[in-house]
Amino acid sequence: MASTSNVQITIALQEPDLDDDELQDETQRLLQQMLQLDEVEDASLFREAEAPAGSKSLTGLAVGWLTAQVNAKNIKALMGFLGDRLGNKTIELEIEANGKKLKVKASSRQELEAAIEAAQKFVAG
Repeated sequence: MASTSNVQITIALQEPDLDDDELQDETQRLLQQMLQLDEVEDASLFREAEAPAGSKSLTGLAVGWLTAQVNAKNIKALMGFLGDRLGNKTIELEIEANGKKLKVKASSRQELEAAIEAAQKFVAG
């Protein structure tokens, strides 16, 4: 059932104006905010070994990358949260649900809203 299964979401922040330390600080702030949400089952930073090829690392962590587990019925709330926090930033989202993956990239509020809508439809089935 899609409504009760967990969805894996990978988020990659990409901000060319920030150095690696600043980007990692921003990623950690986002992680802390996500962990406070009731809708998020679990969230963590990507370890260097888990990161996609070509990712930068800092103290064993992939710079700008985090992952979250959320119940499919809560995806809309999490996407709203991400839209509020990341609407003007360049990000990549990878959503894995029901054995399938969806990758989207957004660099504006409008693109992020379209990506969020696509993610919600993808999870719904």
